[in-house]
Order: sequence, then structure tokens, then C-alpha cells
Amino acid sequence: MSAKPVLHYLDIKNLGRGEVVRLFLHDAGIDFEDKRYPLDDSWAKNKADLKEKGLTVTGLVPSLEYKGVVLTQHIPILRYLSRELGQYDGETNYDKWLVDAVSDIYIDWRDNWVRNFFNPFPEYKTETAPAFYKNIDHYYSKDKSGPYLLGNTVSYADFAVFQAIDNDITTGGIAQDALPESLVVLKKAIEGRPNVVEYLKTR
Repeated sequence: MSAKPVLHYLDIKNLGRGEVVRLFLHDAGIDFEDKRYPLDDSWAKNKADLKEKGLTVTGLVPSLEYKGVVLTQHIPILRYLSRELGQYDGETNYDKWLVDAVSDIYIDWRDNWVRNFFNPFPEYKTETAPAFYKNIDHYYSKDKSGPYLLGNTVSYADFAVFQAIDNDITTGGIAQDALPESLVVLKKAIEGRPNVVEYLKTR
């Protein structure tokens, strides 16, 4: 296993679960190898190779080689790294619950987004996406002290929600001017974080 962290994910530009992990790693200043696999006929072989090497059990990515262990499932990866770093998931038990709760809402949205991406269904734009942003806005509107879920303290959930917004705008799931104000503020704040700014210039 490489001494340097290695992120394994599909080569689908700025879309998908792997990009959430990628944003987090850049923000945290963790240097890593970004290994991307084409989403074409070669993916079946690459997936089999990853399974054989023990880099994924389910055949799904992202997968992160990190300090001698293999981490899978993108939100649990962020939770692990947050605990490792001692930041990104709040200080109080309530903070940690709030970050986890919003992340769980995001996971439900992500399943629907993937389904719509491969087999578009009209209810996604008219019902699914609007309901997701309404629910997320409920939590982001509560703390007015800063742009993030936890006010002025960024959490791993913020990167997941930012990626949801970015993916929906990119694929036409929602128009930027239809976003609740709290999420417009969040998007701007994430885009303005120093390490994220540098990464966004390259993608």
C-alpha cells in the first residue's frame, strides 16, 4: 500500500461521490494521488482488479488508501478523516448529530440523483430536488452566525451539500437562482476557501 493516500474513483470530471472526498482532502491540505478510471468498457476489468486487490468489497468507488487502511463509502470516509484530524464534525454531541443528520439527508438525495442521471424521471426536477433543498435549507437557516451548517465552523457535511448543489446545477437538476439563500451563501463560502479555490482552478 502506498505511503501517500490514494483516492480511487471514476473519471467523470467534477461529478459524483468521489468529488466530495476530493474537495475535503484538498481543503484539509492532505496531499494524495488522484487515480481516476474511465467510465467505459474498461471499467469492468478495473473494478474486478480493485476487488481482487482488496480496494473495494462491493465494486463501488470511491476508495481511499490511507495510512495503511482502505476506506470506502464516501460519507464514512469523511467521518473517519474528520475524527483523525479532530475537526470537520463539530465539538458537541449535538453538533455531531446535526452533521450526521444532514449527511444522511444528502445520501438519500444522492441515490435519487444517480438514478435520474442514468434514467431521467420528471419528478426529480419537480419534486425530489426541490424537497431536498427545502429540507437542507431548514438546517442551514437555523444558525445565522456564519455560512456553514455549524455557523462559522466548516464540517464534512458542507462539502457534501456543496457537491450536491454543484452536480444539480451542472446537470440541470436545479437552476442557481432557485437555490434557497442559505445555500447560495454556503456555495460561495466553500468556493472561497483557500485550498478549494486553488483546486477549483484546476478542474
